[in-house]
Amino acid sequence: MMSILNALVYLILAPVLGGLVAGIDRKITARMQGRVGPPILQPFYDVAKLFEKEDVTVTPSQNYYILSYLVFMAVTGALFFAGGDMLLVIFAFTLAHVFIVLGAYAAYSPYSYLGAERELIALMAYEPMIILTAVGLYLVTGSFYVSDIAASTVPVILYLPGVFLGFLTVLTIKLRKSPFDISTSHHAHQELVKGLTTEFSGATLGKIEIAHWYETVVMLGIVYLFFGFNPLLAIIVIALVYLLEIFIDNTFSRMKWEMTMKSGWGAAAILGFLNLAVLYYFYLGV
Repeated sequence: MMSILNALVYLILAPVLGGLVAGIDRKITARMQGRVGPPILQPFYDVAKLFEKEDVTVTPSQNYYILSYLVFMAVTGALFFAGGDMLLVIFAFTLAHVFIVLGAYAAYSPYSYLGAERELIALMAYEPMIILTAVGLYLVTGSFYVSDIAASTVPVILYLPGVFLGFLTVLTIKLRKSPFDISTSHHAHQELVKGLTTEFSGATLGKIEIAHWYETVVMLGIVYLFFGFNPLLAIIVIALVYLLEIFIDNTFSRMKWEMTMKSGWGAAAILGFLNLAVLYYFYLGV
């Protein structure tokens, strides 16, 4: 019953929390650039306005794919906060992004098509490290279930410092922050700008924004698992991690897609795999 309640709380509150995080992101970014910036609630105003606009689509299938993207992203978070299996969470998470890529391909636009291809590159870049994160959490806590990992009193971060740093690397890719915003960006400083979502408008684009808010909460929830032994410390680290992401986003220029692949796989191979090898050999008695 508690797991169902947690899932319902996520479905209701995650868009609110995700929208607030997006608003704070915009505000801090503006101050770092010497601007006043929009109000913190501006993301909610923007999405509300999108739902009032005409929904112009190239093909009807676009709406289906984006609705599926939103639904599976919500399901991903519901599984996560209900304490479900991390492997199932990762599967639903990946499937959600397959749908947005299919939606971009369905638009028959060169910009949308290029954005879809780069989104697939980003997916291949961060997926290995996310899987290694789940494996590392299992090796330390003995369970793939989020509820068991979150309730563990083991200081996970002390056993998985490399995995944590690797996850932070792919978190930048996943949040589409510079220098890894190769498929789409919330900044108008690259040639693609909104490549992946170029051909979406109205309520469909609003659904993409809401799905992104769901996604942000899930990713920050994974950060929590590394510090679950101390909930207060975990919340502080989550805030610091997102501030770090904002700093990186406003400090580095966008890199080529090859660097995204090298960074994602390099983090998985060097930080993730090496950390797991050391953990398995020295701490698990092999």
